[in-house]
Amino acid sequence: MSYPKELFHGDKGEISGRFRKGGSTPDLVIGGRPTHVHYLATGESTGGQYGLYLWDMRGPSSGLGAHFHKTMSESFFVLSGTVGLYDGDRLVNATPGDYLFVPPGGIHAFNNPEGPASMLVLFAPGAPREAYFEELAEIVASGRQLTEEEWTDLYRRHDQYMV
Repeated sequence: MSYPKELFHGDKGEISGRFRKGGSTPDLVIGGRPTHVHYLATGESTGGQYGLYLWDMRGPSSGLGAHFHKTMSESFFVLSGTVGLYDGDRLVNATPGDYLFVPPGGIHAFNNPEGPASMLVLFAPGAPREAYFEELAEIVASGRQLTEEEWTDLYRRHDQYMV
């Protein structure tokens, strides 16, 4: 394996880092036992290199069913509590420090089986996942019931294929 194609062509570095203070207000709140989602780095803000999100789950939740993506990998790193991580073969109750990498096409899912838990979720390359998260939050908040066709359309638009 070699280094990827050069992305910066200057002879000297530049000041371009972005700092985000911990404890900031979440960018999105989903559900009644809310999950606070922090957009640490969006695909847009990283020039499409990756998207990094902090999921701060305040209580148990069933999560989303098993699915896969065709255009991106997804990684999970547990910071606190217990997160159920499914790698397509088995569901593991992951604890702080546990990590799961899922390449494009890899079946996966997660849930929050016990109580408060936090994890980092990384998509690479970066994709506009915020639109998907926000659409889900709106559906949950409104109580709107989608038809199977509407769910299929939502998932297809956001590179999510349910199994």
